[in-house]
Amino acid sequence: MSLNYIKNFYEGCMKPPTVIGQFHTLFFGSVRMFFLGVLGFAVYGNEAQHFSCDPDKREINLFCYSQFRPITPQVFWALQLVIVLVPGAIFHLYAACKSINQECILQKPIYSVLYILSVLLRISLEVIAFWLQTRLFGFQVKPLYLCDAGSLGGKFTIVQCMVPEHLEKTIFLIAMYTFTVITMVLCVAEIFEIIFRRCFLIRQ
Repeated sequence: MSLNYIKNFYEGCMKPPTVIGQFHTLFFGSVRMFFLGVLGFAVYGNEAQHFSCDPDKREINLFCYSQFRPITPQVFWALQLVIVLVPGAIFHLYAACKSINQECILQKPIYSVLYILSVLLRISLEVIAFWLQTRLFGFQVKPLYLCDAGSLGGKFTIVQCMVPEHLEKTIFLIAMYTFTVITMVLCVAEIFEIIFRRCFLIRQ
């Protein structure tokens, strides 16, 4: 019985009841994760090692990098990808435990409403992640960062630091913003598809 639950849960996650949902899963699972996993590591993987300040001392570099990056972009985006998957995973886990197939989700109003709520929650999480990203990283990575190193107790209070590969990071930031917007658009389109198909079923 537990194997059937796992099988139903896996099929629900991989094959949502809507066409747009299936495209979203393909886009989210392949393009977005591949982009983050491969290109994200190439762009941000060695950032801390190449982040240098003037004076170029290890303790100053580490202090200023921690100030420059309270959280690394890779960790933030990985958390974002996991968190936005949670609402859909909870719904499909519920559907698997109740032995609800994908066709029933669109045929029965209560299941359609629950699924739409999971999609709305996913949109809300994407919006929050988008806002947090703007607060943490902005829309542009500048080549120079002015670090407030006064708490280190040295003679330098404002330290100038060089940010490596700032142009590549700016392009990557814009790409991640774009992916978030595309995901939100797909989620909204999926809700409209569910409503349209529900109306079509009622008219039959």
